[in-house]
Amino acid sequence: MAFSRRHILKWAVAGTVASGLAPKASFLECLRAKSLPIKLGVTDWNLKQECKLEAVGLAKKIGFDGVEISIGKGTAKLPLSNPDLQHQYVAASKKDNLPIASTCLEILHRNVLKSDRLAQRWVADSIPITKNVGAKVILLPFFGKGALKTRQEMDYVADYLKEIAPEAEKTKVILGLENTISAEDNVRILDRVKSKAVLVYYDIGNSTQGGFDILKEIRWLGKERICEFHIKDNPNFLGKGPINIPAVVEAIAQIGFSGWAHLETDCPTGSVEADMATNLKYLRDLVAKI
Repeated sequence: MAFSRRHILKWAVAGTVASGLAPKASFLECLRAKSLPIKLGVTDWNLKQECKLEAVGLAKKIGFDGVEISIGKGTAKLPLSNPDLQHQYVAASKKDNLPIASTCLEILHRNVLKSDRLAQRWVADSIPITKNVGAKVILLPFFGKGALKTRQEMDYVADYLKEIAPEAEKTKVILGLENTISAEDNVRILDRVKSKAVLVYYDIGNSTQGGFDILKEIRWLGKERICEFHIKDNPNFLGKGPINIPAVVEAIAQIGFSGWAHLETDCPTGSVEADMATNLKYLRDLVAKI
């Protein structure tokens, strides 16, 4: 799906007028290149390299702009709290000139934030870890037994996030909420927290499975409330399943989003490199046509 330069400029101007800011030169340069400043990354677990340094090099080899890494599951402490391991990740990132865009606090699948106080400790510990590896966003997952199902659970999580948000603000790290609830319920949490350090990590696959209108939700949330995206239509290749990926890219363009969109895609043929490359090329071609 191709969009004219006029449409892109219209969206960019609308976004800057709404925020009261003038267009930045870097964004205008992207317009001249007929491309949006959407950076395409990948999750280390979908590279089959969860908690492994090799994820950085593999993401670079396939052609991604960055990588989302796992913090790991510990007992007394989180694996990535090890300073030596943090330094190794930073070194690998510099060596391959590939940013570590975000981290994932996957231990929240085990110690759930809605009811387990140990989960609060893990969130607090993840903030300096994420800063030390140069990332800007921590993915906080709410799935399975940790899924938010009641207003009481949502309010409980929001009240804790309100307590920890000042620490995230101080370190310039964003806590991204990835869950199975609606955009409206997510915003209810954000409004209760009242911090720019707590935003929505929007997953188009999860929200589609939840029966939500993802195009409507993306536009309604806007770039101010979304920190990052997960792009997937599993178990299919992008563009081969029920999700209208070109329309998703259009919606992301229309809100003026300029952050990271990470592929969290399955590998239909079983080949990680080949299948990730196929999905990345499909997505890059869409962005290039905008």
